[in-house]
Amino acid sequence: MVNTETLEKKDTRSGFGIALHELGKQDPNVVAICADLTGSLKMDAFEKEFPERFFQAGVAEANMIGLAAGLAVGGKIPFTGTFANFSTGRVYDQIRQSVAYSEKNVKICASHAGLTLGEDGATHQMLEDLGMMKMLPNMTVVNPCDHNQTILATKAVHQWKGPVYLRFGRPKVVNFTSLNDDFTIGKGVQIREGNDLSIIATGHLVWEAIIAADQLESEGYSVDLINIHTIKPLDEEIILNSARKTGKVITAEEHQRAGGLGESVASLLSREHPTEMDMVAVMDTFGESGTPAELMAKYGIDSKAIIAKSLALLK
Repeated sequence: MVNTETLEKKDTRSGFGIALHELGKQDPNVVAICADLTGSLKMDAFEKEFPERFFQAGVAEANMIGLAAGLAVGGKIPFTGTFANFSTGRVYDQIRQSVAYSEKNVKICASHAGLTLGEDGATHQMLEDLGMMKMLPNMTVVNPCDHNQTILATKAVHQWKGPVYLRFGRPKVVNFTSLNDDFTIGKGVQIREGNDLSIIATGHLVWEAIIAADQLESEGYSVDLINIHTIKPLDEEIILNSARKTGKVITAEEHQRAGGLGESVASLLSREHPTEMDMVAVMDTFGESGTPAELMAKYGIDSKAIIAKSLALLK
């Protein structure tokens, strides 16, 4: 069982800000571009120490992506920063044409994703971004689970050649991974081994999946728990190995059911190893204003929802 009292809560966006600042010290080719949300994206430290490598695009996200593509042509490694809604939906054409199609080495970094954005409401709670980004050829999609893993993910994204979409969030969440963990883009993390049920989670729902796995194991079920921090390229091997072992799969994500991790897993299993499965995700609806906990409960993406769907599948 996980002892939550010994674990600190930290926001994933701060992990991004820390890593970006460190990368700025290590690599003079790293540049940062923000769309009027420097504080929200925790890009302040980078801006303060490297003002000549920081560009404020203002509320002009399409221009931000175009500027990033141009800087990449010049050999720089641009990290763009704004909310997930503005990082993807508002600038999809620019990303498609100037970054993905052109295979530019641009890192699109998005905060305030999903229902856990909370009180800002449905207009800002982007729940379609993983699907939008994974459908683009040449685009890599990374969705870390906590503060420490976001630091590691940001550093890994820096080393990765080509376009990347990096998604993180606003609220403080349990920080349960270690900075000493291995983080490899495209490789899932086996959190625990089990034989009765596979739970495959991403982002903020990895912690909810850990809570759910503890409860299920207290009821006598053995859970195979996997953290898929890279939506694309998907770690097909770890997913197939788990599905073959347990024969039952639950996916969990803070995203619409359509287009997200669950859809990718379902597509893989239908091709390679048909398996009983269900998805914990937002079911084709927009969110609303509320606290992260309230919204996760109402829209069925918390640990209780994972437990309920798991028991239904097991029984």
